[in-house]
Amino acid sequence: MEGNSIMSTTEKQNTDSTTTSSYTYWVREAKQDIAPLPVHKKLTAEDVSVVSASSTHLGSAWNKAGTWEEKNLNKWATERIKELVLSVGSLDFSSGKAEIAEVSRCTGDAFLVTVRNKKRVGYTYEITLKVKGEWLIGEEKKKFKGNLDLAEFSFGELDDLQAEVRLSEEKDLLHQDKQRILQDMKTFLKPIREKLLEFETELKQR
Repeated sequence: MEGNSIMSTTEKQNTDSTTTSSYTYWVREAKQDIAPLPVHKKLTAEDVSVVSASSTHLGSAWNKAGTWEEKNLNKWATERIKELVLSVGSLDFSSGKAEIAEVSRCTGDAFLVTVRNKKRVGYTYEITLKVKGEWLIGEEKKKFKGNLDLAEFSFGELDDLQAEVRLSEEKDLLHQDKQRILQDMKTFLKPIREKLLEFETELKQR
């Protein structure tokens, strides 16, 4: 009985030893299979620029690929052109003074296109302006009204901007007086061109 008891105890010790050895081996192998902890690395300026460049995206959120996308800017462009042209105000001449009273016609299209994550803008417009003023004819000051018709103009072509000038009524004007008034009204073209260049700058920033 004692021999059996001793054998049982020995067998138990061997079993415990084997179990402990097996567990130790399993833990050691398991540790070897675990992925190493991440090592913290400070980003360089180059890394930051790469991340920033990759996160830059133009256009709508749905258009992640940056393929063709066109945005209509007609409403904004029409209102902005009117505001800028009217802000020209009045001009003084050698024998008179006039101002842009109204934008009676402002029609066209303006758009922003995104192609391959690159932005492009453009527009084509025609406008008619009502001008009113007062000129010295002989020894008397007389009031006149006229129109400035700006034919179709587009992005990047304002150097070629042209205007046709018309008087609403001539009031029996002498030819030389009429030509003087029309020539004065044409001087509005320069400040109008400057305002439209301002419009183009704003359009590019949309």
